[in-house]
Amino acid sequence: MRRTIERIDRLMASVLNDEQAAELHAVLAACLLEKGKASVRGPETMTECLDLFLSAKKLEGCSERSLRYYASTLSRFATEIIKPIHEITTDDIRDYLTRYSHDGRVSKVTVDNVRRVLSSCFSWLEEEDYIYKSPVRRIKKIRTAKVLKPVYSDESLELLRDSCTRVRDLAMVDLLSSTGIRVGELIQLNRRDIDFEARECVVHGKGDKERRVYFDARAKTHLLAYLKQRADGMPALFVSLQRPFNRLEISGVEARLRKLGKISGVKHVHPHKFRRTLATKAIDKGMPIEQVQVLLGHSKIDTTLCYAQVDQSNVKRSHRKFIS
Repeated sequence: MRRTIERIDRLMASVLNDEQAAELHAVLAACLLEKGKASVRGPETMTECLDLFLSAKKLEGCSERSLRYYASTLSRFATEIIKPIHEITTDDIRDYLTRYSHDGRVSKVTVDNVRRVLSSCFSWLEEEDYIYKSPVRRIKKIRTAKVLKPVYSDESLELLRDSCTRVRDLAMVDLLSSTGIRVGELIQLNRRDIDFEARECVVHGKGDKERRVYFDARAKTHLLAYLKQRADGMPALFVSLQRPFNRLEISGVEARLRKLGKISGVKHVHPHKFRRTLATKAIDKGMPIEQVQVLLGHSKIDTTLCYAQVDQSNVKRSHRKFIS
């Protein structure tokens, strides 16, 4: 009987607004579900569904970092919208996002990220038949200004290398710049993952997807020098400089790169900037976008296009060659 009610909900969704649809659902449930014989109840509030949703995302292969972001975003929403999940409307979501955006420290990108998390959660609730229709479905992507994010110039990369007093840091900079791997992928690498003969390694990307990436001769030289001087037996490729030589964490890599940036005078040094730089250079030098997509481990080519910035001087030369 519950599935019958859900089918009626879906059939009527196109002709009713959210409030009318919620009222219809309540009437059908009261009339058709006999007391004591209703099917097992699902979560009623956002707080109740949070653990179920996070468990589902974890099973899908979401990283711990993503799960923490989902949890914090949805927990904040649950404290402000105290309603049964089937009574939450599109207007509730819009009002919440509007209030969220009024915080002077919050950018449009951040607000849209919140919208995406809410959309993911309510779509999952719909798929699981806990609600008849996601209230976020009608809320479109929030438009944001496209800002050209900076990349490292060749000079900046050389300054960073010159500032490295430890061979570990030099190997780390070279591996990031020649492979374009994510910092989360870098810290997961083990010694056995590196094939020095072929100058390649296997990394585990988002969703625990494996892919093969490649590094240059300079990275190979500095990696070999770094591993040769290590006396520990840790399997991790990059470890701390002091005992007990633990595997480096993301925060450790970011802190070290910031320090190298301060020493070298290079501004805004961050591991993800190496990835953006690689994508930009690869496309500028004529590498097919499909191959850049594979190299970066993107499931959608649109994501690759967001990372890559085309050098305007190349656009000008192409215009003169093909059009002028």
